[in-house]
Amino acid sequence: MAIANAQETMLMYTKQKAMLTERLSNVQFNMLSATRQAGESQTKYNAKQQYYYYKYGRDEDYAAVYDELIAELDEEHDFDMQNLNSWEQQLEMDKSNYETRLNEISQYESTWKSMLQNNIKKDFQYGGASQ
Repeated sequence: MAIANAQETMLMYTKQKAMLTERLSNVQFNMLSATRQAGESQTKYNAKQQYYYYKYGRDEDYAAVYDELIAELDEEHDFDMQNLNSWEQQLEMDKSNYETRLNEISQYESTWKSMLQNNIKKDFQYGGASQ
């Protein structure tokens, strides 16, 4: 009966490990997505900045328009990057949390596996099979 309880506990830890591994994979995928979005945002920012420069920046008559457009563009870009950075920080915390929990469960699973092996060994020896 003790072996059955130990096996059930090990299965519970295995299920928890699988669940945490899936969550960790999702977080890592989202981190990759956040990095991609940051790169795309920077590319769009650079393209718009270059467009405004060639359209307005080289002409003295449009200097005020150019400055206003660049200020608006900078503000939008900073806001987008702050949101992405905040999201990345949250993902990093989630990743750290899931990794810690996964390591903890792996240690519990290892302990229960060792205990199960010892119980099976003792039951086998107690039954007289080793005589």
